[in-house]
Amino acid sequence: MSELFHECGVAAIYHLPSAEMSPLCPSQGPEEVSRLIPQMLLDIQNRGQLSAGIASYQPQRDRLIDTYRDLGNVREVFRLSHRGKAESLMKRYAGPAAIGHVRYATCGQDNRSYAQPFERRHLQKRKWFSFAFNGQLANYTECRDRLLSENDHHLTRATDTEIIMHEISREFSGDRRPSLIEMMHHVSQRFDGAYTIVLLNAMGEMLIARDPLGIRPMSYAVEGPLFAAASESVALLNLGFDPKNILALGPGMAITISGGEIQIEPFADSPRTAHCFFEWIYFANVASTLDARSVYLVRKTLGEELARLEDLPIGPDTVVVPVPDTSKAAADSMAYHLGVPSVEGLIRNRYSGRTFIEGSCNRTKMAASKYTPLGEVLEGKRILLVEDSIVRSTTMRVLLSKIRKIGRAHEIHVRVACPPIIAPCFYGIDMSTIDELFAPPYLRDGQIDASGCAAIASEIGADSLRYLPVDAIARAIGKPATQLCHACITGDYPTPWGKELYQVALNHIGDSSARTYES
Repeated sequence: MSELFHECGVAAIYHLPSAEMSPLCPSQGPEEVSRLIPQMLLDIQNRGQLSAGIASYQPQRDRLIDTYRDLGNVREVFRLSHRGKAESLMKRYAGPAAIGHVRYATCGQDNRSYAQPFERRHLQKRKWFSFAFNGQLANYTECRDRLLSENDHHLTRATDTEIIMHEISREFSGDRRPSLIEMMHHVSQRFDGAYTIVLLNAMGEMLIARDPLGIRPMSYAVEGPLFAAASESVALLNLGFDPKNILALGPGMAITISGGEIQIEPFADSPRTAHCFFEWIYFANVASTLDARSVYLVRKTLGEELARLEDLPIGPDTVVVPVPDTSKAAADSMAYHLGVPSVEGLIRNRYSGRTFIEGSCNRTKMAASKYTPLGEVLEGKRILLVEDSIVRSTTMRVLLSKIRKIGRAHEIHVRVACPPIIAPCFYGIDMSTIDELFAPPYLRDGQIDASGCAAIASEIGADSLRYLPVDAIARAIGKPATQLCHACITGDYPTPWGKELYQVALNHIGDSSARTYES
């Protein structure tokens, strides 16, 4: 599924006022814990490679909140390959508290002005803040139109990030003095969709919030005076936090730091959860744990599900080959249970990036350069090629062609550790129209059957193809289906605006010229 883009990743760090110095602090001390942000962002770089940024709080400088952001991956933006330039940046943005962001655009343009964090400066410190978010507002157009209809308002960017910034600002307008948790409670009532938010204001206060359905993940940890949060637990684990102290922030919950004190409390009711199942299958780092479930163990279980369904005769020439890297755990597990070798017949070019993150115009070119088949390993073999998903089929078509031509494989049987993607996502994954999805034309009564799989196999150049059934996903994740968002594989959306946008998408099959939520 390397042609899929995720939206973003967020991170936050705060050294609470204390005479004690955390052993996890950088050598420069508590006043420069902001130096940890690039390291945290590197660990969630898988969530976005288009831009990165940091905002820090430092009460001893004129710019109490200072924000830096630019296009590029984390190493490029923070000049990590140039020690002098990196050090200069870290000194300028040094502070006892900071937030960070990595981005891929699900909404908005690929230019620097869309990079996060977004900063809102103001003469009054309580109204001056910087924030970043991961997710997508399904009711973006409603929020946009409501804002533009009031008091000659104007928006400068086509992005829900700016919508959120203005909604937050409105809560502090005039003489209003809501607490951060009160502010979050009020704005959440106007949002429909997925979001995790990190915010830092010029009073040195911090907010971490997760949407009431918990669609996007958020982890946090506290050890002594050091607090940290990130979209994925791996970023906290690699800072040195004890795994026992790394927890998932609950849906509808917020963490606030004010006056040097941490509070965790609800800002919205959470009658149900709708965790995005794709986080475990593809997006998250395999070393992460999301909502108390290991990403690696989920993918391993998906492989067991594939093995259980396999009916291909197994011979001495049969091998399992993962499509690197996210399919490896499933492929290894499948091979183990079938009693056949799992071999690295495809070598990934580590510097090519994720095709899904490169943009549609480059997908075919990127897919062609991304993997190199090893003829010495694949020649004459019957291959069970394991992939985590097929969304647009760009990568799979190119890959199968290369495996036959360069790898000289005898047979290629594609096994997909996910059901077919049949519906768009309006919660942060860049697939918002039905036309761009590969599987829908092959469905019968909304389902994929043997003839549909055979037709797909023929279309992409495989000898056979099999998807996992929908019910296998909940079993693998170890959570009831009612606690997961399955919208893209079932068409059942967990929010009112998701349902409405799906109907728009269905009505625009064949004539959609833009993302559904921008129509």
